[in-house]
Amino acid sequence: MKPVLTINHLIREAENFCNFMSEENHRELVGVTDGKAVGTYVEHRFQRYLAEHYIVTVGSSAKGIDLPGENIQTDIKVTSITQPQSSCPFKNARQKIYGLGYNLLVFVYDKQDIGNRCSLRFTHCAFIDKARTADYTITRRLREMVEDGAYKEDIIGFLEDRNVPGDEIIYNDLADEILDYPPAQGYLTISNALQWRLQYSRVIALDNRVDGVINYEW
Repeated sequence: MKPVLTINHLIREAENFCNFMSEENHRELVGVTDGKAVGTYVEHRFQRYLAEHYIVTVGSSAKGIDLPGENIQTDIKVTSITQPQSSCPFKNARQKIYGLGYNLLVFVYDKQDIGNRCSLRFTHCAFIDKARTADYTITRRLREMVEDGAYKEDIIGFLEDRNVPGDEIIYNDLADEILDYPPAQGYLTISNALQWRLQYSRVIALDNRVDGVINYEW
């Protein structure tokens, strides 16, 4: 009987997956330049790989996160090394300060086509705990402000200056929460948009120096 997937299994199998995927000839992707198509291909391959070896709940990126199991709660992101970023659905401004609410598993690839051969060399793979999925710059400054004894009005002014999405009511509620529960240091760069644009350059450069962010590099 297959074991139930755990986070430890997920992280280990992600590394294994990168190793054998880097050795394959991905003929289906020869000539494909659409990053979304490459990402969907990798996501589906990894989901099938997990399902072959574990009891796992597989979701849909169109309807929610890719691995929605109660003990997994992880979304899969696949991005090119040329510009390591992706997007995710926008819910509220709180995500930028307190994280997305789920873990991220990020595969970073370098795609090369030579004749009828397509190579996907995975350069990095990173697991980011949901506690670390907030915006790096904003959480860093908010933590400094709280430590320095900032008042509620200072926090609201900072949120306004940074154009964090929201109105007066949202800013007031966030300021109270930030003062009572300072956010953990996040490590994503999250731009303001109808969909969050997530940039991973900082994450893949951490080299396992931060709890909650696990990196593999080839």
